[in-house]
Amino acid sequence: MTRSSAPVRAVLVGAGHRGVLYSRYAQVAPDQLAITAIVEPDPTRRERWGAEFGIPHAARYASLTDLPDAGEVAEAAIDATMDQDHVRTATRLLAAGYDVLLEKPSAQNAQELMTLAEAQRTSGRILMICHVLRYATFYTEAKHRILAGEIGEPLSIEMAEHVSYDHMSMAYVRGRWGSSEQSGSSMLLAKCCHDLDLMTWLCNSAAPARVASSGSRGMFIPERAPQGAGTRCLSDCSIEATCSYSARRLYVELNGWQEYVWEQEEHVSPELDLDQKLESLRTDNRYGRCVWRAGNDVLDRQSVSVEFADGVLGSFALATNTPAPSRTLHVVGTAGEISGALEEGTLRVRRIRTDAAASFDEEMIKTSVTGDMHGGGDRPLVADFVRVVRGEPASVSSTQFADSVNGHLLVFAAELARQEHRWVELAELQTVTGA
Repeated sequence: MTRSSAPVRAVLVGAGHRGVLYSRYAQVAPDQLAITAIVEPDPTRRERWGAEFGIPHAARYASLTDLPDAGEVAEAAIDATMDQDHVRTATRLLAAGYDVLLEKPSAQNAQELMTLAEAQRTSGRILMICHVLRYATFYTEAKHRILAGEIGEPLSIEMAEHVSYDHMSMAYVRGRWGSSEQSGSSMLLAKCCHDLDLMTWLCNSAAPARVASSGSRGMFIPERAPQGAGTRCLSDCSIEATCSYSARRLYVELNGWQEYVWEQEEHVSPELDLDQKLESLRTDNRYGRCVWRAGNDVLDRQSVSVEFADGVLGSFALATNTPAPSRTLHVVGTAGEISGALEEGTLRVRRIRTDAAASFDEEMIKTSVTGDMHGGGDRPLVADFVRVVRGEPASVSSTQFADSVNGHLLVFAAELARQEHRWVELAELQTVTGA
């Protein structure tokens, strides 16, 4: 039953890049969503985004402990805290009566996943995970074609993600996710839980049964540092002017990744002029470190093999340091196949023919969104969350928690399989989580 047609009032918990992006849906669809409170420990962020969203000063909170229970200032929450804080903050919000849109990954291990599952069941509130790629037109079109039986019953699904050299070096070498020890997330969890979620969603007539995986770190290591490389690009490197990973080139001359590079761990830097930016990279800015001596420990390549309970076989390959980013998909069924690359915005559907005119027919589908982050899935995700909170039917892409568990379990099982060099039955983790 529909609750109300009024805008859903939401509190933004964690005013980083992703949380602000989701919250901006209120600015393009004010009849659907209103950001009426903010929880953010950093005062600069808290006041900056509190002002932009028109949040009263009384509803700008430094701590989640200051936030009243649902109903007073908001009935929903956008939880975009850091990975290691997701379970702690989400369970508190659910217990306080909030419906929650939680940034991925929802948990960092199987035990945390169990804790979150129990919190959601106990509260009875809505919990959706920000697997935004389910809402990208490229993947929703593939999902609809599979559901319609256009390629028959799925037999296999092959997926790959290629992380560009600038993204890899920014986020997973120099950035917060470069150390699994510090962030609590492996590369597979932090970057590729999207992909393994898509695999379980696209072929979800049966759950994944067992998984194997292998991977390594061999690119951004001291042994690969070129002759003349220093410890920081702008302080002691003699090859900075010709290095592909030059912090000056990537973050100043090309203006890449601005929302991350000039945002420090505990505060948002003020607007910097050129000299200040160069001095920041030269001294204490983590993004000014040499990529070969940044101390990262996450993998830069990995493969995952999956067997589903109904016999469907899945494979996923992560490759990093490519010139351009790319996600590819190839689903083969009993009567045809679907393939394509997200960034190209085109799906190819081939169907086996039964007449003598040709052996197969082919259809090219333009998904129209090629330049938007996450294939244009960010806004549709938030719109779907609003619909569900209002009591309206969810879309086929719905990322409600119960339908998002298997992708996370697959990540945890794959990491265990890689570490122990064996096939891992997901039942081993399902026993732990009660999933």
